[in-house]
Amino acid sequence: MDDDSAEIELLEQNLSKTHQISQKMTTILNSFDTRLARLEKSILPLYNSAQVLNRRASNIEKALIKIDEVASNQEGIAAEEALILRGPQPGEFDVYKDALQRLNASIAFKASDQDSFDTARLVETGAKKLAQLYTKLVAEGSTGTTPAPGVEIVKAPFPSQLRSTLHPIVAFLRTLPIPSTHPSHPAAAAILTTLKDAQRGYADMRGTWAKKCLEAHGKRVVDRADTVEPIATGKELGIWIQSLLSVAREEYNLLTEMSTLASPSQLASHFGNLLNPLVLLMSSTITSLVAFSKRSLQKYGFLILSAYEALLELQPMWDEIAALRVSSESRNENRKEINEYKDVLQVVRMVCIRMFPEALADIKLSTAGRTGDTSTAVLDTTVEAVQFLNNMQEVLTGSADILSVVGDGNWKMGEGVVVKKQAIVEVSAQTLLEHFIYDVVVTIINTVSLISRTQRRPPFDSFFLLNNIAYLRRNILEPRQESLIDYLTKPTQDMLNSNFRTAKASYLDANFSPLMQSLSDDPKEKGKAATKEKFTRFYDLLEEVLERHRLAKVLEDDAESREAIGNDVIKFLIPSLKAFTQKHKEKEFSKSKHDYIKLSAETVESQLRSIYR
Repeated sequence: MDDDSAEIELLEQNLSKTHQISQKMTTILNSFDTRLARLEKSILPLYNSAQVLNRRASNIEKALIKIDEVASNQEGIAAEEALILRGPQPGEFDVYKDALQRLNASIAFKASDQDSFDTARLVETGAKKLAQLYTKLVAEGSTGTTPAPGVEIVKAPFPSQLRSTLHPIVAFLRTLPIPSTHPSHPAAAAILTTLKDAQRGYADMRGTWAKKCLEAHGKRVVDRADTVEPIATGKELGIWIQSLLSVAREEYNLLTEMSTLASPSQLASHFGNLLNPLVLLMSSTITSLVAFSKRSLQKYGFLILSAYEALLELQPMWDEIAALRVSSESRNENRKEINEYKDVLQVVRMVCIRMFPEALADIKLSTAGRTGDTSTAVLDTTVEAVQFLNNMQEVLTGSADILSVVGDGNWKMGEGVVVKKQAIVEVSAQTLLEHFIYDVVVTIINTVSLISRTQRRPPFDSFFLLNNIAYLRRNILEPRQESLIDYLTKPTQDMLNSNFRTAKASYLDANFSPLMQSLSDDPKEKGKAATKEKFTRFYDLLEEVLERHRLAKVLEDDAESREAIGNDVIKFLIPSLKAFTQKHKEKEFSKSKHDYIKLSAETVESQLRSIYR
């Protein structure tokens, strides 16, 4: 029991000590808690301040990184700017192109608008530098020695080496941003203006160069018009215009290859600018020839008609070229098309229209002259009429077109012919040419006949008529241009043949009928005295005929026809002379027959043949 009590008392004492210790520990813990609370209260502001400092440190670090980035970019931009401002250097085009491409690519990733505008400014500057290089190379290719006058060309020279150099430049310029492809690019509008200016400069330079290459030949055509055969001049003009149109077509092909802006509307617009100098050159050259021809339409009319025919033949070529300067948008808007070629053609046509009526009028005007003239030569008018018809055959297309404009028969103005309106039924070119040629033949025959009757003294009038009609017949029925035969209708041929027979009969009658009459037997004239008178009269008339033929030539330029006329004269006269001489030789009409029969029939025949050799 005591042991138990002692243990219990010991336990109570230990418990009391434990309680005291617990109390002390609680107190200590409470003290720690209080101190911790005070410590936390003291540390919290510091903690908060530390958080702010940490954020500031993070921001400072980010700012430093950004500063480093900006500094790096500025160093890159400065290097690119120096390259761009220096411009493309020889052999370094790819380097320059790559720099511009990097600048263009960087615009899409810039965080600041200001950065984009600065970069766009550099891109714009680079585009201008490339455009200047483009213009410089085009200028180099549009100068030099022009082709010699008279040399036909189909294109204005452009060195192949420069062409190769320009290809990559043009290809890159076409990739630069413009509003239609990069609407948000800050420099797109300025770059488009730069490219337009470059292309406009190209058109001006190439148009001027092409004109310079062609104008010497055009001037040569005009300068030689007074010394070269008119139709040849007109054809040479046609060859020159064909060269001009060929050059224009080649320039369009070159423009499509070298254009900085490849849209159809831009090509059409700038090709129009390029074509203008060539059109003005063509117009001024043709106008000069028209003015020259008007000085003497009779002499130079076929120059302008030949040129007109060439213009007609080349019109489809012009239409094809002119269409290239009109964009599809303009066609859709039904804009009025300017057609300078048509205007020039109309000017030439109006001059040509005068030719045919005036040709007939000039023939009729040749009847003015003095009476009693003994000239038997072929009239200048006759020669000119034949020349006119021969010249027509070299420009049949042009002649037919002009005659169709004048109207069938309307070329006979001044003869009481009423000018008809264009017939509803179209007259063929063949018919128009046949009718006009017939009217020319009738007019010249009537004119020659009138001059023979009113202005030539008999019997020289018969020489004159025969010479002129024979010239017409020979040169029209056997023309220099065989194609004329195709337009000689039967009435035309009958008119020439009939008048030739009449003129020959008139010539024989006027010159040899008196000789025949002197040999005829007249019942009222019998006896020796009459026979002597007949022989005397015959040889006197023969001497007059021989003397007349020494003064006046028959068919001087046509030996074959002249010989045929001589044969007709021999057949007409010599048999009668032989018969008359033989008849009276047997009679004693005179003691000295040789005083009256002065020449034998053979001698007379020889003398007559001599005048037709």
